[in-house]
Amino acid sequence: MTQTARGSVEIASARSETFQSIDPRTGEVVGEHPIHDAEAVNERVASAREAQRQWAELGFSGRKQHLDKWRKLLLKRLDELAGVICAETGKPLDDAKLELVLVIDHLHWAGANAEKVLKRRKVSPGVLMSNQIATVEYLPYGVVGVIGPWNYPVFTPMGSIAYALAAGNAVVFKPSELTPGVGELLVKTFAEAVPEHPVFQLITGFGETGAALCASGVDKVAFTGSTATGKRVMASCAQNLTPVLVECGGKDALIVDSDADLGAAADAAVWGAMSNAGQTCIGVERVYVVESVADRFQEMVADRAKKLRPGGEPGAEFGPITMAAQVDIIRDHIDDAIDGGGRALVGGRDSVRPPFVEPVVLADVPEDSAAVTEETFGPTIVVQRVRDAEEGIARANDSRYGLGGTVFSRSRGVELARKLRSGMVAVNSVISFAGVPALPFGGVGDSGFGRIHGADGLREFARSQAVTRTKFKMPFNPMTFTRPKSAVGTVVRLIRLVRGR
Repeated sequence: MTQTARGSVEIASARSETFQSIDPRTGEVVGEHPIHDAEAVNERVASAREAQRQWAELGFSGRKQHLDKWRKLLLKRLDELAGVICAETGKPLDDAKLELVLVIDHLHWAGANAEKVLKRRKVSPGVLMSNQIATVEYLPYGVVGVIGPWNYPVFTPMGSIAYALAAGNAVVFKPSELTPGVGELLVKTFAEAVPEHPVFQLITGFGETGAALCASGVDKVAFTGSTATGKRVMASCAQNLTPVLVECGGKDALIVDSDADLGAAADAAVWGAMSNAGQTCIGVERVYVVESVADRFQEMVADRAKKLRPGGEPGAEFGPITMAAQVDIIRDHIDDAIDGGGRALVGGRDSVRPPFVEPVVLADVPEDSAAVTEETFGPTIVVQRVRDAEEGIARANDSRYGLGGTVFSRSRGVELARKLRSGMVAVNSVISFAGVPALPFGGVGDSGFGRIHGADGLREFARSQAVTRTKFKMPFNPMTFTRPKSAVGTVVRLIRLVRGR
């Protein structure tokens, strides 16, 4: 069995019909779940497709009522769901609750705004087609397959699930094999709130189950995971020309300008790098700080980071590395950085103590080292000195990834943000864009393409349909074999008159 960052798993040998989910803090078995084969996946997709027709016929207001019921039930069961998240990921309870609070807000936004974003609307027909009424609307695809990650096992997939359901689709959800219990409880709560519309179906298993979903004839696939697995998902979907949304890894940078609030920037750097044990696709992995304030900033980051402790107890600031195989990647990145001449300001080689990794702050690391170029996905951060903010931007952009980013500057925050090659940027805060339901979320380059959240996220799960309807007859129709010989010449004179000025 091979594992890659954020939960993709390939199985190289035969296995039983069920698998166990494990508490990474203790190794304790917390659940047992079926491994759905291709036949079972196809059955779930067929069931979802049948239910989707009535779900679409409910219209926006009808679906909103049902999504509101689910939202209220999730809020009522928040503690229970948070407990399952903790058991399967190891993250602290408060972090699990914070994740769910964001989910509730996004679910509300999707239901409340779907009609405004997707309903039929008139557009200008233009001068040549002035006798037409032109409209565009966004119709549901049908059945959307969602393949979710383990690091934020509710918030991340719900960015697709909630928006797809609000747009009128059914959803077949494959959670990570590390967090199947979270997916199971999500689907159970929906069925409890909306028993008459089984449009949210669950499949569990490993990579083969995900591959079966891609090949099942779903109308779109939304995937979150590693770049390598994303490419395999795309290749599989290409066989049926199934459209895909791909949200992959990141190597997000934080730019600290000379006029930044250094205390706030240090807080942001440490939280962005260390929260959730650094297992955050939009977490801060690189910092580029202007030379004139670098010494003080490094001191502040080090002071904050060295106070943090991982653990499985309630008071720990962050939990274990959820996927055991990732520990070796984290260790390799630390070793490579130090072997290349980097300095460990906090922690170092001995900070890796599976399943936990203590905070590691590195400085003066070669820009071509893995700690700078590859996604580490652990509680580590690389702090690099730069001549000015422009050099920091250039180094930040010199990456195959382009997911999120952060800028701290009192006078030039937005100006610098616009220069970052990334899908999202937070100015004088960190990761804040993920908490704004109206903002699109997604990346460029090896971070993927497509968007969840916001109006873009709703449209991502709907197909546009353009319609023209004749309002009155034109004096002549140039698009017929019976047109007068002078018709095209008249049209040319008209377009020169109105568009040639």
